[in-house]
This record gives sequence, structure tokens and C-alpha cells, in this order.
Amino acid sequence: MATDPAGPSETGQGPQVPNGPEIPASSPGQEHDPPEPGSAKPPSRTGRNLPVAIGVGAGLGGLVLLTLLTVKATFLIYMGAAIIVALTELAGAFGKRAIAIPLIPIIAGGAAMVTCMYWLGAQAALGALALTLIAVLAWRLPGGPSGYVKDVTAAVFAVIYLPFLATFVSAMLSPADGPRRVLTFIILTICSDIGGYFAGITLGRGGRHLMAPVISPKKTWEGFAGSVVACLIAGWLCITLLLHGHVWQGLLTGAAAVLAAILGDLVESVIKRDLDIKDMGTLLPGHGGLLERLDSLLMVAPVLWLLLYLFIPAGQG
Repeated sequence: MATDPAGPSETGQGPQVPNGPEIPASSPGQEHDPPEPGSAKPPSRTGRNLPVAIGVGAGLGGLVLLTLLTVKATFLIYMGAAIIVALTELAGAFGKRAIAIPLIPIIAGGAAMVTCMYWLGAQAALGALALTLIAVLAWRLPGGPSGYVKDVTAAVFAVIYLPFLATFVSAMLSPADGPRRVLTFIILTICSDIGGYFAGITLGRGGRHLMAPVISPKKTWEGFAGSVVACLIAGWLCITLLLHGHVWQGLLTGAAAVLAAILGDLVESVIKRDLDIKDMGTLLPGHGGLLERLDSLLMVAPVLWLLLYLFIPAGQG
């Protein structure tokens, strides 16, 4: 779930939602053209349409709450739809570098993996993963040897990066207290983004210490500090109030979540740079592509699942 406190994406196209510890796009002394008379209200100093971004984010979050707090299995449908869209965006990005991944077996296999993890457990999900990889290898055969290794390697990456990592969300959702586990996971990831965003547009404006200039030139250590503080507080509150764990467990969970979230954001950024693209998509106004909203969530999911599995016995929360 990348966030972009600087507004335009790091490659220069389109506004995105706050992306963790990144600096604002406008630097002191940087000139801006004045808005034309009669033009629409200019974007906020973050360089994006903040009301639209907030509205879209609220809508996505509302669907999360609606599915988790009613019939929790419906959250799998919501998540599955998001994964399908993200896979389509990733396939389009690969296509710009003449890499063709077979979407049909990946989507079908991904749905089987997520469903098996929820209803049948890890062994069934692992079997679905193996069958998906075999199907990918077979599906590409009629295309001939030219580019075979390149295409199936990218396809295997897509399977692991999206549906396989998403199976850990199914694993969190499966227990009786699953909705609270998944809610904790989502809250922590969002807090990493929000904390980094506000620190990036406040502390980052006065003194910017770049975090990863080659990969994401707008990320700062000031923003990272904001993400850490927000996740520590959120971890403490969520683990103690929602899952009835200990304070130290909440702090450790929050610290692990922020590290995984930043990693997810950096991974998605370096993928875009390697593929020489500006954005994964334009589906969500004020946010960009859906994959750019899922990147942090994908990395946080297995980390949170493991820590909650160790700290909070199933059904205890």
C-alpha cells in the first residue's frame, strides 16, 4: 500500500496516495505556475487532489469493514477481486517490456490458493500453489521456446508476489477471531502510510535526509520515523484492545509491521523502475493503480500472520 507524501509518483506521472516516508514534491524555492483564471481548485501542497484521495480510501476501507464485520468469508471475495485487478495491472506492466504472463492459470490458481487456505488449511493451499506453477509451465508451451524462460519466470514471480502472499490474509481470517486479526493487520499497514505521510510533509520539509534515493528519491528518514511512531502506537492499541495481548507484543508487532510495509513499498518502486514505467495503473482517482495500494499489505501479511500466530492463540483474541 504505497503512499506518497509528495504527490506525483516518483517517476512523475499522476498523483498517488501518501506513500510512507517520502518527501514533498515541492522544494523550498521551487517555482510553480499560477493557476489559470477560472480553473478548478489547485491540488494541495502535496501535489494531489487530497479530498478525492481521502474519499477513495474511505470507500475502500468501508468495504473492508462491511465484509469483515458481517459475513467474514465475503472479505475473501473482496480480496480476490483486488488481487485479480492487481494481477492485470502487473501483466500490463510486464507487457511493456515484451514479457507475457498467462493470466488465466494464475488467476484460477490464485483463487484456489486463497480459498484452500481459508477452508482447508496450509497443506491444501500448498498443493494449489504447486498445481498453479505446473499449469503456468504447461500453458506457455504452445508459445514456443522464444522467451519461454523469461515469461514463465515472470509468471512464477506474479504467483508468489500476489496470490501466494495473499493466502496469509486468508490464514489470519480463518480463526473465530479472524476479523479482528485482519483488521489489526490493515490498521497497522495504513498507520505506516499515514505516519510517514504527515512526517514527510512536516519534518521532511525542513531537513530532508533521503532514505533510498536510487529506488525512491522522495523517501526520507523523517517520514520513516513518523511511520515507526504511528505503527508502535497502533500496534500497542490493536493488540491490547482488539486481541487482548500484552503491550510488549503490540510494540513488537508494530515495529515488524512498519519494516515490512516500507519493504513492500520499496519493492514495488524498484519493480516500476526496472520496467521503466511511471505507474502500475490509474484505476483509483488520487491513488494510482490498485497494486500500488496493495504493495505494503502484501509484505505485511505474512509477518503479521506469524506474529499473531505466535502471540495470540487462535480464538483467544
